[in-house]
Amino acid sequence: MWERMAEELEILKQQGNFRTLPPITYPGYKMVKEGKQMLNLSSNDYLGLASRQELREEFLQGLSADDFLPTSSSSRLLTGNFPVYEKLENELASLYNKESALVLNSGYHANTGILPAIATEQTLILADKLVHASLIDGIRLSPARCIRYRHNDILQLERLIKKYEADYREIIVVTESLFSMDGDITDLWHLSILKKMYPKVLLYVDEAHAFGVRGPQGLGLAEEMYALDNIDFLVGTFGKAAASAGAFIVCRKIVKEYLVNRMRTLIFTTALPPVNVAWTLFILRKLPGLKQEREHLAAIGKQLRQGLEAKGYVCPSMSHIVPLIIGSNAETLWTAEKLQKNGFYALPVRPPTVPEGTSRIRFSLTADVSEEDVERLLSVIHYKL
Repeated sequence: MWERMAEELEILKQQGNFRTLPPITYPGYKMVKEGKQMLNLSSNDYLGLASRQELREEFLQGLSADDFLPTSSSSRLLTGNFPVYEKLENELASLYNKESALVLNSGYHANTGILPAIATEQTLILADKLVHASLIDGIRLSPARCIRYRHNDILQLERLIKKYEADYREIIVVTESLFSMDGDITDLWHLSILKKMYPKVLLYVDEAHAFGVRGPQGLGLAEEMYALDNIDFLVGTFGKAAASAGAFIVCRKIVKEYLVNRMRTLIFTTALPPVNVAWTLFILRKLPGLKQEREHLAAIGKQLRQGLEAKGYVCPSMSHIVPLIIGSNAETLWTAEKLQKNGFYALPVRPPTVPEGTSRIRFSLTADVSEEDVERLLSVIHYKL
């Protein structure tokens, strides 16, 4: 076994796909690696909340020793269902105008747990070709048949619905709202129309990278596109724009009850620490008021996209996640090293995370990044040959 592992790791090194855990410290929106301070362009702290000391101080002022519970010590179905969970779930359901919400340990737990719980052999899953690995794993764990449609190809999706609607009890369309590698978005309004046209269609939308960032109240692209009422399973995460940990689904009451009884990643795991859930609730109540941060994030995202296009790069992004698509692994690694030498911590993304021949630098902007920072970044990137 050890020889096989060593051989596979050596192949990864030769392909430029070998990964290591980077030793870093993270003082605010800048980070330090090997003694060098750099602007962090690889963080999911989209609104810049994780680095705000005044928020932590405000939260701690309202916290007593009785409230500081660093562990739930149990599954929620045993002794781990503290009142703060229900407070957070009630707040989420109210914000989204849904019957119920369910808090989960992570986005990965959500996506690998919900689909296996709700799908049967009589379910067809139609999933966007570029959905996250957690969704792919959740689909594989389910008994449903799955067909992957071309990325954001609504016409092909409708053809598949027409072809198979008579053969299955329900068809679940699975997509992300904002895709994390290209930074592009899904036409949720058009998907809502498909749902109304075909009664067997249910919509499962992962808003991990849009929650907190898009929409008037920061509820995501479903809010922005007036599609909230049409999404049956809306999943979001707290570990990105909300500067916390965990995930949630907003849904019908019957769906929540069913998941509590059938969802293995909820039933067989220790629940999140109550103090963590309390922090999430604290941040959630502030999200509607963070309009200025959202507007700034949108502005610097547009600035970077336009700057890359002016240098000859194709930029599919429509958001704060902006890929610099280079192609080869070797050149991508060289570019990442060049950026880090110039004070920008931006990491290479290579296959199998992205398709062969599309290795890239993935710029993940946060509200702490200034327009001047973006201009300095663009000055370091060479024109595409």
